[in-house]
Amino acid sequence: MQRLRLKADGRIVEIRDGKEFPLSPSMHVAGAASDDAGPSSVPEVRSLRRRARLTQVEFAARLGVPVETIRNWEQGKRIPRGPARALLAVVAHAPETVFAALDGHE
Repeated sequence: MQRLRLKADGRIVEIRDGKEFPLSPSMHVAGAASDDAGPSSVPEVRSLRRRARLTQVEFAARLGVPVETIRNWEQGKRIPRGPARALLAVVAHAPETVFAALDGHE
Protein backbone atom coordinates (compact mmCIF):
# COMPACT_ATOMS: atom_id res chain seq x y z
CA MET A 1 0.00 0.00 0.00
CA GLN A 2 1.34 3.42 -0.99
CA ARG A 3 1.54 6.04 1.80
CA LEU A 4 1.33 9.67 0.70
CA ARG A 5 1.78 12.91 2.59
CA LEU A 6 0.73 16.44 1.64
CA LYS A 7 3.49 18.88 2.56
CA ALA A 8 2.83 22.44 3.75
CA ASP A 9 4.09 23.86 0.46
CA GLY A 10 1.59 21.79 -1.52
CA ARG A 11 3.96 19.02 -2.65
CA ILE A 12 2.88 15.41 -2.40
CA VAL A 13 5.50 12.90 -1.25
CA GLU A 14 5.48 9.15 -0.89
CA ILE A 15 6.63 7.69 2.44
CA ARG A 16 8.85 4.62 2.11
CA ASP A 17 11.00 3.21 4.91
CA GLY A 18 10.46 6.40 6.90
CA LYS A 19 11.81 8.61 4.11
CA GLU A 20 9.99 11.04 1.82
CA PHE A 21 10.16 10.74 -1.97
CA PRO A 22 8.50 13.34 -4.23
CA LEU A 23 5.89 11.82 -6.53
CA SER A 24 6.77 14.37 -9.17
CA PRO A 25 9.14 17.33 -8.88
CA SER A 26 6.41 19.76 -9.91
CA MET A 27 3.33 17.96 -8.58
CA HIS A 28 1.25 20.23 -6.36
CA VAL A 29 -2.26 19.98 -5.01
CA ALA A 30 -4.72 22.31 -6.70
CA GLY A 31 -5.53 25.22 -4.43
CA ALA A 32 -2.49 24.68 -2.23
CA ALA A 33 -0.51 27.74 -1.20
CA SER A 34 2.18 28.73 -3.66
CA ASP A 35 4.08 31.76 -4.84
CA ASP A 36 1.65 32.23 -7.73
CA ALA A 37 -1.50 31.83 -5.68
CA GLY A 38 -3.05 34.86 -7.35
CA PRO A 39 -5.37 37.61 -6.14
CA SER A 40 -7.37 35.34 -3.85
CA SER A 41 -4.27 34.55 -1.80
CA VAL A 42 -3.88 35.95 1.69
CA PRO A 43 -2.46 39.49 1.73
CA GLU A 44 1.23 39.75 2.47
CA VAL A 45 1.72 39.48 6.22
CA ARG A 46 4.46 42.10 6.42
CA SER A 47 2.34 44.73 4.68
CA LEU A 48 -0.64 43.95 6.95
CA ARG A 49 1.54 44.32 10.02
CA ARG A 50 3.06 47.56 8.79
CA ARG A 51 -0.37 49.00 7.92
CA ALA A 52 -1.41 48.24 11.49
CA ARG A 53 1.78 50.04 12.66
CA LEU A 54 2.81 47.10 14.84
CA THR A 55 6.15 45.40 15.44
CA GLN A 56 6.42 41.67 14.83
CA VAL A 57 6.18 41.07 18.58
CA GLU A 58 3.09 43.28 18.91
CA PHE A 59 1.40 41.76 15.85
CA ALA A 60 2.05 38.23 17.11
CA ALA A 61 0.64 39.12 20.53
CA ARG A 62 -2.49 40.70 19.02
CA LEU A 63 -3.12 37.61 16.85
CA GLY A 64 -2.23 35.16 19.62
CA VAL A 65 0.56 33.41 17.73
CA PRO A 66 4.28 33.03 18.50
CA VAL A 67 6.49 35.78 17.07
CA GLU A 68 8.43 33.03 15.26
CA THR A 69 5.28 32.31 13.27
CA ILE A 70 5.07 35.93 12.10
CA ARG A 71 8.78 35.89 11.20
CA ASN A 72 8.40 32.66 9.23
CA TRP A 73 5.39 34.04 7.33
CA GLU A 74 7.14 37.31 6.52
CA GLN A 75 10.33 35.56 5.40
CA GLY A 76 8.40 33.11 3.24
CA LYS A 77 9.56 30.08 5.23
CA ARG A 78 5.97 29.19 6.00
CA ILE A 79 2.62 30.15 4.52
CA PRO A 80 -0.44 30.91 6.68
CA ARG A 81 -2.96 28.11 6.40
CA GLY A 82 -6.45 27.32 7.60
CA PRO A 83 -7.78 29.58 10.36
CA ALA A 84 -4.69 31.83 10.30
CA ARG A 85 -5.19 32.46 6.58
CA ALA A 86 -8.83 33.35 7.16
CA LEU A 87 -7.97 35.62 10.09
CA LEU A 88 -5.34 37.49 8.05
CA ALA A 89 -7.82 37.96 5.21
CA VAL A 90 -10.26 39.58 7.66
CA VAL A 91 -7.46 41.69 9.18
CA ALA A 92 -6.79 43.01 5.66
CA HIS A 93 -10.34 44.37 5.46
CA ALA A 94 -11.11 45.41 9.04
CA PRO A 95 -8.03 45.36 11.30
CA GLU A 96 -9.52 47.50 14.07
CA THR A 97 -12.57 45.26 14.32
CA VAL A 98 -10.47 42.10 14.42
CA PHE A 99 -8.06 43.42 17.03
CA ALA A 100 -10.94 44.71 19.18
CA ALA A 101 -12.63 41.30 19.00
CA LEU A 102 -9.41 39.47 19.83
CA ASP A 103 -8.76 41.84 22.74
CA GLY A 104 -12.29 41.21 24.04
CA HIS A 105 -13.50 44.78 23.43
CA GLU A 106 -16.20 46.12 21.17
